[in-house]
Amino acid sequence: MRTAGTYRLLSFLFAGKPESEAVATRVHLDAGPETIWNRILLYEEVPARPPLLLRTLLPQPRRTEGAKTAVGALVRCIYSAGDVVKRITAVEPPHLIRFEVIEQRLGIERCARTLGGSYRFFICGDGADVELITKYSAYLHPRSLWRPLESLLVRQLHRHILRGIRAAIPVPAAIPAIRSSVPESLSSQCAPPGGLACTISESRSRR
Repeated sequence: MRTAGTYRLLSFLFAGKPESEAVATRVHLDAGPETIWNRILLYEEVPARPPLLLRTLLPQPRRTEGAKTAVGALVRCIYSAGDVVKRITAVEPPHLIRFEVIEQRLGIERCARTLGGSYRFFICGDGADVELITKYSAYLHPRSLWRPLESLLVRQLHRHILRGIRAAIPVPAAIPAIRSSVPESLSSQCAPPGGLACTISESRSRR
C-alpha cells in the first residue's frame, strides 16, 4: 500500500471531488499544561516506532528541520518517500499551537492531502486535557466507505503522538485505548477521570 503506483491506482478507481475532513482526539493527562507544553511532539518527532497500521499505509517519518516555537516558523518534516512543510500559524503558551501544511510531497496527494492541525490544552482538575485536531482534503469516494478507514488511520496517528508526549512527561499519565464519541462541547467539557479519549469527525464539501 505504500508504493506510489498503488496510490495512483486508488485515485484512478476512487478519486472524486475533494471533501474537507477533520478528526479530533482528546485525552486527559495527569500533568499541567505548562509541563505538557514543554514536551509537544509532532508526529515526525516521536522517537518510538509507529504502529503497524501507520507503517503499512503511510511513508515513514525520519526527522524534522526547523523550530515550532514562533508564528510564521517553517518546519520541514522528512519522510522515507518525500517531505511535508508545516507553517506555524498560532502559538499561545501553554494553551495552543496551530499549523498549516503548505507543501506535501509524499506520493499520496491524489488520495489525501493534509491541510493543517492543532494542539490545544485545557486545565482539568489536577491535570490537563490535550486535544489534537487534524484537517485534510479527502479525494476517495464513496465517502461512507473511506471516511471510517481514514478516521481510524488519523486516530492511530494521534494516539502515537500522545503516547510519545506521555513518555516524555516525568509523571504518571495513562492513555487508554481510543473509542469514538461526540461530546457536546470539546472546549468546555473535561475528559472523565481515567483519561477517556474521544474522537470526532466532521465533513464538508470543499468548494
